[in-house]
Amino acid sequence: MITPIGLDLDSSWSALLGGTPGGGTITHFDPEGFTTRIACEVKGFDPLSHMGRKEARRYDRFGQLAIASAAEAMESAGLSGPPPGLSADRFGVIIGSGVGGIATLEANCNTLFTKGPRRVSPFFIPMFIPDIASGIVSIRYGLRGPNYATVSACASSAHAIGDAMRFIERGDADIMLAGGTEAAITPISVAGFASMKAMSTRNDDPAGASRPFDATRDGFVIGEGAGCFVLEEMECARARGAEILAEVAGFGASGDAYHITAQPPEAEGARYAMRVALDDAGVAPEDVDYINAHGTSTPQNDRTETFAVKALLGAHAYDIVVGSTKSMTGHLLGAAGGVEAVICAMACRTGRIPPTINFAHRDDECDLEYAHGGMIERPVDVALSNSFGFGGHNATLVIRKYEE
Repeated sequence: MITPIGLDLDSSWSALLGGTPGGGTITHFDPEGFTTRIACEVKGFDPLSHMGRKEARRYDRFGQLAIASAAEAMESAGLSGPPPGLSADRFGVIIGSGVGGIATLEANCNTLFTKGPRRVSPFFIPMFIPDIASGIVSIRYGLRGPNYATVSACASSAHAIGDAMRFIERGDADIMLAGGTEAAITPISVAGFASMKAMSTRNDDPAGASRPFDATRDGFVIGEGAGCFVLEEMECARARGAEILAEVAGFGASGDAYHITAQPPEAEGARYAMRVALDDAGVAPEDVDYINAHGTSTPQNDRTETFAVKALLGAHAYDIVVGSTKSMTGHLLGAAGGVEAVICAMACRTGRIPPTINFAHRDDECDLEYAHGGMIERPVDVALSNSFGFGGHNATLVIRKYEE
């Protein structure tokens, strides 16, 4: 994964366990005059470490991040393409993104308005379309299996991983590269979210602005990054001696059918997605050890998600950790589910749960264990990753510790 607090899995994971805040004043553009002037930007990313100069010029930042994240996933899996004996037709790619190449869209709109249609880049369309991340990854590795993008706002990459799981379960693929990418810290994105009053305006404290479940939370902090998995049919992985990090055991999805941006007060859709995911995995509610919450730091989401967890798990909700790593990474929009599923896999693998930082004021409606005191060490056999998106999209993944 590539996050605002690390350029790969090891650095991101170490920073997460240490409670490192990723927020700062926006540097991607001049935020003067914006209501919100803070974001969680990926720092020090050099696309030329992952691709040639010509490629880098022809890919939007969200595509560059996807390539880098996919490369780390492939290297971790010991792959440089389809493994020997496996047809490229059996290895697919699904990478989700909420908005795709919005920086490219914005730049070319400005070009159109100021210089005319003939000056719009011939690479504009293939740089902008959200599915291009899956396309360029498949081209790089020669993967001819199922290939597309999922676009469901902030649930995009959770849907991508769930869909990839289903392709393997149905026998339509043996290996899938799946996850999400986003690079939407642009003037139009920030202005739009700020106009909705969805973003924090704690501009004098960017490191402390993302504060999920805190009573003084005032909105999310936009982030960017990418997170990818190589998902493989278990016997296929065992046969080639792959290192298995965790098991993607269940997937549940639902729609709220309620409002274009708000969740229903009793979070019926979120509860249903979690319940279906547990049923799919054959896991009882009392077996859950950790939930990586959607936990956006918006007043409504954190309250309704807490309600949903308690309604689903009952008294057991008070025995587990319900953390939000968005307190450190910010909200990565369409990439959030990919990064947070990786975090769940690492929690299962290591028995360490990242904290939820920036807590100072108790909210009586958010009364679970959120790891506000720092990293928690305890066995994690079953973890849930929740992703909810505008439009009423809900997706939950069950990640289970792998046992030989």
